[in-house]
Amino acid sequence: MSTVTTDICIIGAGPVGLFAVFEAGLLKMKCHVVDALPQVGGQLSEIYPKKPIYDIPGFPSILAGDLIKNQMEQIAPFHPTFTLGERVEDLEKLEDGSFRLVTSEGTEIYCRVVVIAGGLGSFEPRKPAIDNLANFEGGKGVNYMILDPEHFRDKRVVLAGGGDSALDWAIYLADVAKELTLVHRGTTFRGAPESAAKVSSLAEEGHMRLLLKSNVTEVHGNGKLDAVTVMPDGADAYQIETDYFIPLFGLVPKLGPLENWGLELEKSAIVVNTVDYSTNIPGVYAIGDINTYPGKLKLILCGYHEAALMAQSAYSVINPDKKFVLKYTTVNGVPTL
Repeated sequence: MSTVTTDICIIGAGPVGLFAVFEAGLLKMKCHVVDALPQVGGQLSEIYPKKPIYDIPGFPSILAGDLIKNQMEQIAPFHPTFTLGERVEDLEKLEDGSFRLVTSEGTEIYCRVVVIAGGLGSFEPRKPAIDNLANFEGGKGVNYMILDPEHFRDKRVVLAGGGDSALDWAIYLADVAKELTLVHRGTTFRGAPESAAKVSSLAEEGHMRLLLKSNVTEVHGNGKLDAVTVMPDGADAYQIETDYFIPLFGLVPKLGPLENWGLELEKSAIVVNTVDYSTNIPGVYAIGDINTYPGKLKLILCGYHEAALMAQSAYSVINPDKKFVLKYTTVNGVPTL
């Protein structure tokens, strides 16, 4: 467990959350960013990093992954800190008006302002319908994300899935795991053709095992996973001994714990005041796709605008005795923290 103290805690490391870091940095406010995903970028990095985006000012077309890379370079002078692969579970307002947040891994974050930039909500793994699967979660052999691939070095690993994530990790772990198996229910993959070809090549060369037209139907172990049952189409089921089973079936957006924080909600979105995108809880703001108001457009461009106005308001919360004076970056450049 760790403890972080900062000016602003931003929940969500997507493009809008990252731009909020920039706007806050211009006003010399420190930010700590939390995201349940293991990398920055939100949907852009997790779901469609190679998808072109056409409505970012100044870029006739830019790949989603490149946009996130550029934004990380943009905020580098402000030295933001990150907690990735952890979901914020609890939000508590303290007597002095500041906040204490606690993540799923016990990380405590103390801040003056909270900015919820969670896009469509926290992304939760889509889990296969396997009995007793939950018994092996929490470090007992079933994982839904790969935070540190070195954790699987010289281990027996079974992956399941047919998208980019499953293919990419199969290629990476082929050189890490002692024994690697990829199980896919189909015969063709949804991921990039070059990645599918690479996985097929690795399997042909004996670097991994590729089981098509198959499903993992059972998990086994006494307190810790030691085997899975694989059911091929039109054949008998059999067991594979393994240390880890990692189903990579995509992510489902859900509001998650913030439903219980006392925020005013409307159709799974947070109601905000468009003056500054504040919520009904003083000191808590919501920007990007997770908020709602009359005329709301779910565009990255609109989220950037919301981040800018939010930062001005947050400045007055963090610096109640200082008068804010708008300074243009064309005149003053970009300050550092």
